[in-house]
Amino acid sequence: MTRREFEGLVERGMERIPARFRARLKNVVFLVEDEPPRRGLLGLYQGRPLTERSVSEPFAMPDTITIYQGPHERTAEEDDIPVARLVEETVWHEVAHYFGLNEEQVLRAERRRDLQGSKRARRLRGV
Repeated sequence: MTRREFEGLVERGMERIPARFRARLKNVVFLVEDEPPRRGLLGLYQGRPLTERSVSEPFAMPDTITIYQGPHERTAEEDDIPVARLVEETVWHEVAHYFGLNEEQVLRAERRRDLQGSKRARRLRGV
């Protein structure tokens, strides 16, 4: 997959974030890199979470969310899942960190999100 194609997946992943949250993303830069600085990372949020910011901070460097292409492609192939779905999940995960959720909270929210998605899928299939 080319870099441009992968960047398109990241953009589509952002479009899947609910509009009420996308509207609150301020001063955030999304980057795509080939490989992470350490094993096991699909994405990385770097910055000061929204819940820790003060109104008295007039200027701040942009937060960054980096999505790593290599691990996404390898994981998708190994786990036999679409790269697009994995990228969407990673974008959601890193945006959740921006909003102040720690790793445990993000994982709990992902489980709820997966469960809701499963219920929705069963309803759509008439099960």
